[in-house]
Amino acid sequence: MDRQSPLGRQVSGSTQYDPSLLFPIERSEGRARLGLGAGRLPFSGTDVWHAYELSWLEAGGRPRVALGRIEVPADSPRMVESKSLKLYLNAFNGSIFADAGAVRETIARDLGEATGGAVTVTLAGLDDPAFQGMAAPGQCIDEAPLAGPVDAPALDLLRVDAEDQVEETLHSHLLRSLCPVTAQPDWATVVISYRGPRLNRGALLAYLVAYREQQDFHEQCVERMFLDLAAALSPETLAVQALYTRRGGLAISPWRSSVPGKAPQYRLHRQ
Repeated sequence: MDRQSPLGRQVSGSTQYDPSLLFPIERSEGRARLGLGAGRLPFSGTDVWHAYELSWLEAGGRPRVALGRIEVPADSPRMVESKSLKLYLNAFNGSIFADAGAVRETIARDLGEATGGAVTVTLAGLDDPAFQGMAAPGQCIDEAPLAGPVDAPALDLLRVDAEDQVEETLHSHLLRSLCPVTAQPDWATVVISYRGPRLNRGALLAYLVAYREQQDFHEQCVERMFLDLAAALSPETLAVQALYTRRGGLAISPWRSSVPGKAPQYRLHRQ
């Protein structure tokens, strides 16, 4: 693509609806670094965005506001760069739409064209209980013994305690990764659900903490986690989700799973 990403650059926003603000990124390059070719993906999943600063004008000029949930399928050939999505949604602020349905349909259409996937969009009122924060599911591993700092995530950091089969959900609030363009930190809670040999929690924590200097997009970090955990465990089932904190009114929670289905319908308190 000849266009330059707005990420890391000073970009003037638009006051009018403009789908050309969206900047798609091919998934293939990042997946090639993970050893994934053009064939069938070894996971299903969704990139879930929550938008907290969504507003538009109705015909008489009255502003309307809403909370938005955007779901982009992981098998779409492209993802959308976060700053461009923010600029695109901000441009709705000065644009007139007939109603919330027209806004929803417009966003779904434009993002579908940008990503090449069947994007779904949900709009909700600011007091909708579905958008209220919740505690992370499962057991927290943040106090597990930590061997020490590691420079980068690697498969050999992971290990199992025993071959007996368990089914559990674990989470850590300590994930930090870096933007691949600006090197600014992105924070998240990681939720891992699996059925298979018991993971060593200290080893898992060391692996997740090793992402502190990893420069990658959120979606690619989650796919690396999924592939490494799948290789280390050979689990019957596995799901990984990183629930990143919001930036510019947007929060993303990529979810990858060995079992096809719908991404979890929740967000955490600090999102």
